Amino acid sequence: MKSTLLTLLLAFSLIVCKAQDSRPGPQLPPETGETFKVGIAGYTFVKFDLDKTLETLKALDVHYLCIKDFHLPMTSTDDEIAAFHEKLKANDITGYAVGPIYMKSEAEIDKAFDYAKRVGVKLIVGVPNVELLPYVDKKVKEYDFKFAIHLHGPDIKIYQDADDVWNHTKDLDPRIGMCLDIGHDTRNGKDPVADMEKYHTRVFDMHIKDVTAPTKDGYSLEVGRGVIDFPAMVRMIRKVGYTGVCSLEHERNQNNPFMGIAESIGYFRGVIETTKE
Repeated sequence: MKSTLLTLLLAFSLIVCKAQDSRPGPQLPPETGETFKVGIAGYTFVKFDLDKTLETLKALDVHYLCIKDFHLPMTSTDDEIAAFHEKLKANDITGYAVGPIYMKSEAEIDKAFDYAKRVGVKLIVGVPNVELLPYVDKKVKEYDFKFAIHLHGPDIKIYQDADDVWNHTKDLDPRIGMCLDIGHDTRNGKDPVADMEKYHTRVFDMHIKDVTAPTKDGYSLEVGRGVIDFPAMVRMIRKVGYTGVCSLEHERNQNNPFMGIAESIGYFRGVIETTKE
C-alpha cells in the first residue's frame, strides 16, 4: 500500500514538473530591437560594491553599466581591469563607458583618457573646467574617443543644461557632446524632449531619472512619479534614432535604492513597450 502511494506521488510530481517546464517563459526586454539600450549609471550604486551592483543588474535583466571609479579605480592595474571585465562578463554585463569624471587640469584629462583606453571603452562621461575644453578637443582627436559632458542643472555654475553644453561645444570636434541628464535639464527649466530633438547629433549618453518640479527645488525620485513626460521622451529617442544607452541614474534613498531602481526600470520599460507603433 505504501509503495503504491509513493508511486502515485512520484508520478504526480513528474506531471507537475513537466507542466511547469512547458510553461511559456518571459518575453525579451521591451528595448530588444530598439536602436537604443537600457542601462544603469554606476553612481546609482555609490553605497554598494561591484558584486551587489552586478547582482542587481542581473536580476533586472539589464546588461549595460557606466563604470564609476569607486568600482574600478583610475589607478587600477591591467590585471585588475581584466579581472573586473571577467566579473562583468560572468554576469552578461558590458561596461560601455567611464564616468562621470571631473577634470580640473590637463593632467587630470590625460589621466582620464589613459584610464578609458586601458579599460577598453571609447566613451568618457566628463565634467572638465570650461577653460580646458580646447585641450579636451585635442585629446579627442588623438584618441578617437567620444566625450560626453554631463550636465548638472542649477546645482553648479557650468554645464547647467543642454543649451549650455551645446554653446560650449558646437565649434569643437563633433565627437565632443553631452550626457543628456533629463532630470537636471528639467530642473534648470528646460524641456529635455525638445533638447533631445535639437541636439541629438551631440547626445552620446543619457541619464534617465524623474524629478518633482522644473526648478532647482525639484528633486530626483522614481521614474514615472515626477513631471517628465516619458512617453514623449521615448518617442523622441526613437524619432532621432539615438543609438546610445539610456542609463538610469537613481539618486533617491541611496542607502537602500533597490525598490526604486526596480520600479524605475520597470516603468521605463513599460513606456517603451506601450509606445511601440
